[in-house]
Amino acid sequence: MINRESYFTPKQIVEELDKYIIGQKEAKRNVAIALRNRWRRMNVKDDMQGEIVPNNILMIGATGVGKTEIARRLAKIANAPFVKVEASKFTEVGYVGRDVESMVRDLVEQAVNLVKSEKKENVKQRAEQIVEEIILDALIPPMHTNGSSTKTQTDEEPKTEQELNERTRERFREKIRNGELEERKIDINVQKPSAGGVGMIGGGMMDESSMINLQEMIGNMMPKKSKKRKVTISEARKLLFEEESAKLIDMDEVKELAIARAENTGIIFIDEIDKIASSGGQKGADVSREGVQRDLLPIVEGSTINTKYGVIKSDHVLFIAAGAFHVAKPSDLIPELQGRFPIRVELENLTKDDFFHILKEPKNSLTKQYIALLQSEQVELSFQEDALEELAETAFHINSEVENIGARRLHTVMSRLLNEFLFDVPDKIGPNSKILVTKELVREKLQGLVKNKDLSEFIL
Repeated sequence: MINRESYFTPKQIVEELDKYIIGQKEAKRNVAIALRNRWRRMNVKDDMQGEIVPNNILMIGATGVGKTEIARRLAKIANAPFVKVEASKFTEVGYVGRDVESMVRDLVEQAVNLVKSEKKENVKQRAEQIVEEIILDALIPPMHTNGSSTKTQTDEEPKTEQELNERTRERFREKIRNGELEERKIDINVQKPSAGGVGMIGGGMMDESSMINLQEMIGNMMPKKSKKRKVTISEARKLLFEEESAKLIDMDEVKELAIARAENTGIIFIDEIDKIASSGGQKGADVSREGVQRDLLPIVEGSTINTKYGVIKSDHVLFIAAGAFHVAKPSDLIPELQGRFPIRVELENLTKDDFFHILKEPKNSLTKQYIALLQSEQVELSFQEDALEELAETAFHINSEVENIGARRLHTVMSRLLNEFLFDVPDKIGPNSKILVTKELVREKLQGLVKNKDLSEFIL
């Protein structure tokens, strides 16, 4: 069962998406419902759980309107394994193109990384204690006797060498905890990575998963070797923490949880799906495109895939596909694949007002990013309201004159506007300086280029 408190309601999901994505209300509502339905499915009676399949979504819209960003933010909200693939990659080199099942293996890999991160957080305190002892032993090796324990926290003079040793160790422990010895060098034993270069000769019938499994199996059979390294305590802490955390984590449990998470909460985002739609003929590239669609179909319908972590069923993975569909239409996809994406959402083209809000409102807006970059040099950057309006107007105008690349045009315009300042800091523009971006400054930096009919500098 999924914890109700840790899962967002549809309204909360939309509110979270609104922090990063401007507009696209219908798309946000649909993905919010799809995400909440996953929680609902996990909380229905067991006999019905397996019958409820996700409503996969097909997003239709021009480049740069927010399709990828919606899917990526959705995965972060759900804390779910997320993989983005480009459908065109499966056709680039014909019939020896990328294995379609690889996207499911990538999803499991992401799930394993997520679960490992959570488990590492759980064992963090214990691992840190072990690492502290190893570092302390390297600085002041302990003295062992057969007998009785000694009191180390006393003002009396130490009577034995062991008492002195214990007292010294406690003093050094305090120094380690206070960070006084970070640059001190010590000798530690670290595990050497097992030799992974296992050459395979002969038939090419093994798929990627089988190859990885074979290499991992051979690697596990090799004896683990360690080597002595002289490193600073700061470096030693990082190296040892990774090793000790790995020892404390039960990888069998990680694999089991990761498979379950990938199966029940995984999201696969298939971009450029319009590039594999057949345009009418049945020759050349069209044959390859339809072949990719037929390869995708069983995975989207639900099939069993072997991965190096175990077998995963894709029946309840949420698939979100997206494409501009400038040339092809959704109806050009094979009917069986169309039927597997029942929710269709058409994203709106961005207006000048949208560009203005994109520059001003999102938590990760470009203006906030550039302010943070210059803040690192103690330079204060600020934008007047009418300067943002002028930037939005410029980006919108260029999109209408040349190819429309949506919000990505703002990256080009902002870069052009601020490059000179970014170059002059800190040599000409020193710390504690202020840069105010006005409407006049935007016009001065960009007007000449806007008038240029070629506009080639703006084509990404």
